[in-house]
Amino acid sequence: MNLHEYQAKRLFADYGIPVQGGEVATSAQEAVAQARALGGDAWLVKAQVHAGGRGKAGGVKFTRDLAELEATAARLIGSRLVTKQSGPDGQPVGCVLIAQAADIAHELYLSALVDRASRRIAFMASRAGGMDIEEVAATTPEKIITFTVDPVLGLMDYQCRQMGFALELDAKQRGQLQIILHGLYRLFTERDLSLVEINPLAILTDGSLCALDGKVNVDDNALYRQEIAAWRDPDQEDEKERRAKEFDLNYVTLDGNIACMVNGAGLAMATMDIIKLSGGAPANFLDVGGGTTAARVAEAFKIIVSDPNVKAILVNIFGGIVRCDLIAEGIITAVKEVGVNVPVVVRLEGTNVNEGKEMLAKSGLAITSAEDLADAAKKAVAAVGGKH
Repeated sequence: MNLHEYQAKRLFADYGIPVQGGEVATSAQEAVAQARALGGDAWLVKAQVHAGGRGKAGGVKFTRDLAELEATAARLIGSRLVTKQSGPDGQPVGCVLIAQAADIAHELYLSALVDRASRRIAFMASRAGGMDIEEVAATTPEKIITFTVDPVLGLMDYQCRQMGFALELDAKQRGQLQIILHGLYRLFTERDLSLVEINPLAILTDGSLCALDGKVNVDDNALYRQEIAAWRDPDQEDEKERRAKEFDLNYVTLDGNIACMVNGAGLAMATMDIIKLSGGAPANFLDVGGGTTAARVAEAFKIIVSDPNVKAILVNIFGGIVRCDLIAEGIITAVKEVGVNVPVVVRLEGTNVNEGKEMLAKSGLAITSAEDLADAAKKAVAAVGGKH
């Protein structure tokens, strides 16, 4: 689960990480009121969306008076912001963060994430923070400082000092960084995060450090024990992916036109690969799980057909935990219930496969059976009119 910047900063403040003053607003009038309450004569208006690259896309605006602030907030709220990290349709802007302007001397980068290779939490930082950090990582990776934390020992003070020296901080700033790093580590472990990013972590003109932006990802598997699960913003999520989660379906929207429904993540990846090899393009990744039921198959079909880009459906099921005849029954029920109006190609293999194929053949529905995965992919590609 992703959090908005203003939500991330709430967590930062709870863990002793300094942040600039700011308040969220859902209307232009509220934005003006928040700016007046914050005081000062300059403010940032920051669109709250789950996508990076907001600054270059016009989603972050520096304003010097209330009239400009009101006009900027009115333009952003209710719009869709397209960034290099969003989809082509952009993300809806439901609110903006009104933040106090900060006098910045230098911008640093700081993040923590789960490093699967070392099975530890890794901290990353760079003296070259700001909007071009991705380019820095790609072209000059030596500017990225990294260390991992032993889960038995926890974050050590010497690691904080080493990072402070590598970032060329003075003694006072190294002390501040140590507090920030310990706060981030506690935040990461106590709130079950998978990623936390501060870009920029600014060195202000008075020499202090301040988190001017924040990105937080929470591990979905731990949401049941986290109060911040209530902070989820469904408007920022793909509607089909959100519905799939409600039924324990693993679904990811893609940009092709052949929908896939498969049991097993590895088999789903192989199915998408062979569709591409056959000249087609998958419209989704959909793993219904090893112990799927007719009800879940029906819900999967509902999600699939809600995508207007889908022109054919390829069902690839290996009957191991669940029998092929039960899957066939679920497919027949789903096609009748949902009213599928696109070609459906089904490849079954495993327990009771012959019974399953016979049920599909006698269903009277426009369902095409395939002998193997390659045959299924070719038939699905042909059903959409050939190569993509």
